Amino acid sequence: MESIVQRLSQTVAAAKSLQALTRPLLEMLVEVTRLESAYLTTVDEEHGVQTVLYVLNAGTLQMTEGLQVPWKDTLCKRALAEGRMYTGNVAECWGDSAAARKLGIQTYMSMPVCFTSGQLYGTLCAASCESEPLAPEAESVLRLFARIVAGFAEREQLVQELQRVNRELASLAMLDALTGLPNRRSLTEELQRVIAHCRRSREWVLVGFVDLDHFKEINDRYGHEAGDALLCTLATQLAAAVRSSDMLARFGGDEFVMVGMGPGLDDDGDQIARDLQRRLFEASSACIELPGGGQLAYQGASVGVVCLPPDGTDLDDALQKADAAMYRTKAARRKQSAGAAH
Repeated sequence: MESIVQRLSQTVAAAKSLQALTRPLLEMLVEVTRLESAYLTTVDEEHGVQTVLYVLNAGTLQMTEGLQVPWKDTLCKRALAEGRMYTGNVAECWGDSAAARKLGIQTYMSMPVCFTSGQLYGTLCAASCESEPLAPEAESVLRLFARIVAGFAEREQLVQELQRVNRELASLAMLDALTGLPNRRSLTEELQRVIAHCRRSREWVLVGFVDLDHFKEINDRYGHEAGDALLCTLATQLAAAVRSSDMLARFGGDEFVMVGMGPGLDDDGDQIARDLQRRLFEASSACIELPGGGQLAYQGASVGVVCLPPDGTDLDDALQKADAAMYRTKAARRKQSAGAAH
């Protein structure tokens, strides 16, 4: 027993994963129980499936990792329900188990692996094709090993869940809560990446600025719910108007910005910019159903798109030039609207 304690201490201290912990424990379990196979299972009670996770086979009985059996047919479920951790005569105790008959199990012992919440994670088992007596200390060792595995598995799951939540939080920090588009922070990072890439690839940098004219008046007249609906609709339409390799972001309350890589510097970047500006403008018109009935017909935003050489261009310069192009469009639209009014 002393050697088992020493090996157990070394195993627990060195284990970096559930697998690294479990495999040495299965070796020790075979030695202590004197049975042919030792294995760890997981139990999915919701879907009624038990899966053999890790196995050590040391005799005739050959358990298979990845083996899945209906939970209701397993020896483990029967043992758990009856509070029986050992039998040397499976056929007499649980002869109705088709899984046990197929595997030829005659001696069987198991211990539930449970989290501190009481949730059943799985079972730690040992089995043999021959009838074998319960070895001294087998029950205490099996119980101890099951507690150790449960603690490690619970911590591993907690770490994985924390990592998943952290990834989601990091992703949400880069998205606009209303439209689901990338936000200003995400856009600035992407624009810096695009500029650096275009310097290497010798391509134009495309930046487009979209400003929703009269958005404040829409909120004041129809309410913020209507304004939010317009933003979400235009976000979808504008995103569909750009290439999959481009990024469209909500840059401010009523502003959207797109960034992307243009053609090679030897090609006509201005023509690409004009085409993109036209597509974005066409995508900025919408008809919104108002909460109280009726419709809001939005006639389109002011759009400015610039095609910039990557050398000598930085983040602020690119955004300022796209913003200036947008304001030139806005001024031209105002002038045209004023002329039409007269």
